[in-house]
Amino acid sequence: MNTTDTINIHPYHPVGVEIPGYLANSLPVRTLLVSFFTGCAVILGTAFYFLQWKRPNLSRGDVLTGLWFALCGFIHFFFEGYFAYNFQTIGGSSHLFGQLWKEYSLSDSRYLTRDAFVTCMEAVTAIFWGPLSFTCVYLIATDHPLRHPLQSIVSLGQLYGDVLYYATCAFERHVAGRVHCRPESFYYWAYYMLCNSFWIVIPFVLVCRSAQATARAFARVRELEPGTKHSIKKTS
Repeated sequence: MNTTDTINIHPYHPVGVEIPGYLANSLPVRTLLVSFFTGCAVILGTAFYFLQWKRPNLSRGDVLTGLWFALCGFIHFFFEGYFAYNFQTIGGSSHLFGQLWKEYSLSDSRYLTRDAFVTCMEAVTAIFWGPLSFTCVYLIATDHPLRHPLQSIVSLGQLYGDVLYYATCAFERHVAGRVHCRPESFYYWAYYMLCNSFWIVIPFVLVCRSAQATARAFARVRELEPGTKHSIKKTS
């Protein structure tokens, strides 16, 4: 009997979920993680050099924000873009990104089951937030006036997508009774909770900062408008 035709054997939950063309990873977890973080380090190093080259006097906060968007651009466009493009065959992929996705999917098997929500969410993220994140790096480096409007749009999009990601998974767990994470707490807290929490906390902070910067800019414009109470005081 050809067992591969009748039994889909894999380590993912819920038990028995069908993963088309599943092929176990050939690379150990340590190699996968080292490869991923090495790629991140290269992107961050390149972005740091670019920011220092364009604006040597850039504040520490703006440098960190620029590095954040550079990392987001890399993850959104290349890593999540790979998933969105190959979602139908990700379970059998031996590509580095494919194996990384299979490792992460131990905390959320929807990435291997052609789930409609995660596929569409990742496609939107790759197409829009990836290139726009790289654009934010350039706007920060050049002190462009569109920096805060675009930073707000990208950060709000990231925040909204992540909230929906958590919400849909919680809905399936508590309402439909479907659990997509393995029972080991490591996968839930390290992969599912920690890895995604960055796109809750940091975008929220950036939205608040951009809102403050926008409010200050409008307040300054209002002060300079002729005929206003503030401008009369300044000219008197």
